[in-house]
Amino acid sequence: MGTTEAITTGEGHEAAALLERTRETVYPELRRTVESLPGSMRRVAMYHFGWERADGTPAAGNAGKAIRPALVLAAARALRGDRDEKEAEGVVRAATAVELAHNFTLLHDDVIDKDAERRGRPTAWTVFGIPDAIITGDAMMALATRLLAQDPHPASAAASARLSACVIELCAGQQADCAFEHRPHVSLDECLTMATAKTGALLGCACALGALYAGAGPDEVDAMDAFGREAGLAFQLIDDLIGIWGDPVHTGKPAGADLIARKKSLPVVAALTSGTAAGEQLAALYAGPMTGDDVREAAEAVDRAGGRDWAQAHAADRMGRAVQLLSRAVPDLGAAGGLLALAEFVTRRTK
Repeated sequence: MGTTEAITTGEGHEAAALLERTRETVYPELRRTVESLPGSMRRVAMYHFGWERADGTPAAGNAGKAIRPALVLAAARALRGDRDEKEAEGVVRAATAVELAHNFTLLHDDVIDKDAERRGRPTAWTVFGIPDAIITGDAMMALATRLLAQDPHPASAAASARLSACVIELCAGQQADCAFEHRPHVSLDECLTMATAKTGALLGCACALGALYAGAGPDEVDAMDAFGREAGLAFQLIDDLIGIWGDPVHTGKPAGADLIARKKSLPVVAALTSGTAAGEQLAALYAGPMTGDDVREAAEAVDRAGGRDWAQAHAADRMGRAVQLLSRAVPDLGAAGGLLALAEFVTRRTK
């Protein structure tokens, strides 16, 4: 099932249309940028994005939902409208840089998490080896930085600095996530802080870059960043639920993938810290390797301990905060329809 089809089977038709327009607008620039890589790295990158098979022959794959570049474009449109076609071209470059940074993290995360599948096919590291996947990820981040550094738009320097600071925060979040796997006890506040850094930071940065390219002032840029961070945390909460209960046909990963890896995701930590018998059962299951039956029992334990309900309610609460923050940058929320549609999509998606 294609990305747009998957979205439009439920709510979010406006978001689906916006994401489709983003792919049509941003992905040609993204592909041109990726094709500038030297041969071996280009081959890994082209495979990762689904544009080529492992042998280098063309493929009509899925390069992703394009949520982050869509946020860049929607934020700029909310603050500036579509007045200047040349400025709009600059926003496309900024959106491309954000998508490159995101895929830098994906290539590295797949290695760190030992994920064997992404978007329904083998991950790059399983095909080309760990060194090539890591190096290609590094090159993608360099491409993102170069794209902004070479951009003549007056906001490019501030955008580059903001994206670099965001990536440092992302790395801190990833480091914390890895550290949690070796700790018997993790608090919910620690887990929320990690998720905000690992996921919220880049969504906030995407919105902030759109604001910068729209010529917004510091207060508006910061409000857009804060909106994206809250939406990003809601996104992570839903993603964590999908990581436990998502359909492998749609996720491209095994059922209960996060449980198999014994990841301390937000619903899991909410369950582990619930003080319930189900939480204690989950802790016992997490103490050792999991079989298929263990994974099912763990998912049921998370549910009984309240982790599932807590994550769903907290995602809704974070989106409420996000909308309040958005109104500081765009008092007339009617002008921010694209951002609101994307926010609705990330908190209501099931795959």
